[in-house]
Amino acid sequence: MKHSRPIQLEEHLENFDMEACSIDKSLKIFGQKYALHVIRNMLLLKQYKFGQFLGSIEGINTKTLSIRLHELEGFGLIKRTIIKSRPAQTEYSLTDKGRALAPVLEQMAALLMKHCAKDIFKDKKPRMLKEVFGYETTHNK
Repeated sequence: MKHSRPIQLEEHLENFDMEACSIDKSLKIFGQKYALHVIRNMLLLKQYKFGQFLGSIEGINTKTLSIRLHELEGFGLIKRTIIKSRPAQTEYSLTDKGRALAPVLEQMAALLMKHCAKDIFKDKKPRMLKEVFGYETTHNK
């Protein structure tokens, strides 16, 4: 069996006229501590307010949450809306780009529920996505 020579990342990027690796870029966005927790809570728990995130994301503090929300907004994943009331309130919502993360997070969850069940479930038994979330996947609906 003949093996071709390994290609270097720079060469790969050049071959496809890319300025950056899409995986590297993804990790710069989603690799920030708590970023995916915010997206998860919006998708799964239907949370949209600062206090909801603060109360349900273990270990996060107000400064970090504020930074993450600002970054996610800057990346175009969430939108911030000021609600005129007394006192004024802020709500966050997912953009189309943010909602497009649903199948990615679902597949990550499915992979770990199947292959790392001993670390996730009390009975250590694998589960299917439908058993836990009540549906197969968003992108198959």
